[in-house]
Amino acid sequence: MKRGRLYVIAAPSGAGKTSLLRALMQRRPGLAFSVSCTTRKPRAGEQDGKDYHFIDREAFERLQAAGEFIEHANVFGNLYGTRRSVVEAALAEGRDLILEIDWQGAQQVREHLPEAAQLFILPPSRAELEARLRKRGSDSEEAIARRLRESVLEMSHWREFDYVIVNRSFDTALADLESILDGRGEGHRADRPELVALARELLGT
Repeated sequence: MKRGRLYVIAAPSGAGKTSLLRALMQRRPGLAFSVSCTTRKPRAGEQDGKDYHFIDREAFERLQAAGEFIEHANVFGNLYGTRRSVVEAALAEGRDLILEIDWQGAQQVREHLPEAAQLFILPPSRAELEARLRKRGSDSEEAIARRLRESVLEMSHWREFDYVIVNRSFDTALADLESILDGRGEGHRADRPELVALARELLGT
């Protein structure tokens, strides 16, 4: 059986990652999200094993000490991590997995599973990024400013990824994602020269 592949996907808030991945999963029913472990309590409507594997802190720390996580993080006092054994079992069964994490988690995966394909999604401009954040309509000016700062930090790591997709048009970006999954991603490599000017504008450098 052909081994599956792990696709690590990261993006700043406002780049459109969530919408793109939702559409991608609808088009590709064989594709699955990698389900992480967490020590936080389930929220209303969340299911164990589907949204997260909910475990206590002692169990999490035991797995961490055993080197079981290919990436893990402490977010506001709650622990999150992706189990190596779960990922390896899915890949051995020929299933392709999406792991949606930030640049720090991607760095950890790179150390443990260097064969994973790493994709980064960028907005087309800083102005468009801010417009998308404002379009949500639920954040204060202070929250928007904080999200923009966080987005700049996230985007500063774009060079570390294998592929970069610029989400100028939703349909085009979705087609670009599919081409990478189909092994036709050479035109979306992170080292293509035209990304340098865009990155400077996005980062304000």
